[in-house]
Amino acid sequence: MKHPYYTMNQLMHEHYGQKLRKICVDGGFTCPNRDGTCGYGGCTFCGERGAGEQLDPDKSIREQVSAKLAQAAPDSKWIVYFQNFTNTYAPVDVLRSRYDAALIDERIKVLDIGTRPDCIDENTAALLAEYAKRYEVWVELGLQTANDATARAIHRGYDLACFSRAVEILHRRGLPVIVHIIIGLPHETLADIRRTIDVLNAHKVAGIKIHSLFVMRGTQLAQQYENGEFTPITMNEYIDWTIDALCRIAPETVIHRLTGNCLRDLLLAPDWIPQRDLILVTIDRRMAANGWTQGCMYRSVPHETIETE
Repeated sequence: MKHPYYTMNQLMHEHYGQKLRKICVDGGFTCPNRDGTCGYGGCTFCGERGAGEQLDPDKSIREQVSAKLAQAAPDSKWIVYFQNFTNTYAPVDVLRSRYDAALIDERIKVLDIGTRPDCIDENTAALLAEYAKRYEVWVELGLQTANDATARAIHRGYDLACFSRAVEILHRRGLPVIVHIIIGLPHETLADIRRTIDVLNAHKVAGIKIHSLFVMRGTQLAQQYENGEFTPITMNEYIDWTIDALCRIAPETVIHRLTGNCLRDLLLAPDWIPQRDLILVTIDRRMAANGWTQGCMYRSVPHETIETE
């Protein structure tokens, strides 16, 4: 199916002639926003497993990868995604050993590293650039929002300037950056989302993951929700705001995802989060009905105009 936006599957067919499947890996890392380096408890929306609730931390990295590959067809190709917590938060020699433990099969084509901007430095970027000589390497940064006031409210632990420095370091090494943003953060408006998109366009990021905010049991956000301090947006609002974002994202930027996922037994609210297929179909149909495509409202914003609020 042809979508009105540039999907990761489209990119993979262009590069490899087929869809690449993903092996999500728990790399055994923690996070500076949990161990006291910049905070405790993580971001307000983040669960105890740091977005890795479906992963098995009791298996070694090699065991996690091997289990997936054992079920795979001989002609399959794969992305290894170090998913939960902060996967550059360790000395370089530790990072190397853990990445190597995952890269055990010639069918693995992409090394995908999820991390935080405050855990990117020149040494880390140099290591990732080494891997980029043999694999396609993606670095995923969890920005969530360009609004520093919102960032403080969700206890993110770093500011927009930190994000800019990390992107600059990675780009100097030729490493593509994929950025996570969340639609529906507390007190954010459509104007905030548009500014976040302007920031990402100005940074010329390679890809974007758009997540719908959900309330997971056991999180700080769950306490706020139960105390009446936070009300999730409706599904229709999420769809409208996501379409608005897509229309403003540079057309060459790859859209890696458009929804958020939560295990049903952990989901507190909103109740529409599991309706992934309906959300995606509705986005496609509304965009098609209006003749909208990714980037149809794109505007170029100079980098120097977006660093301060």
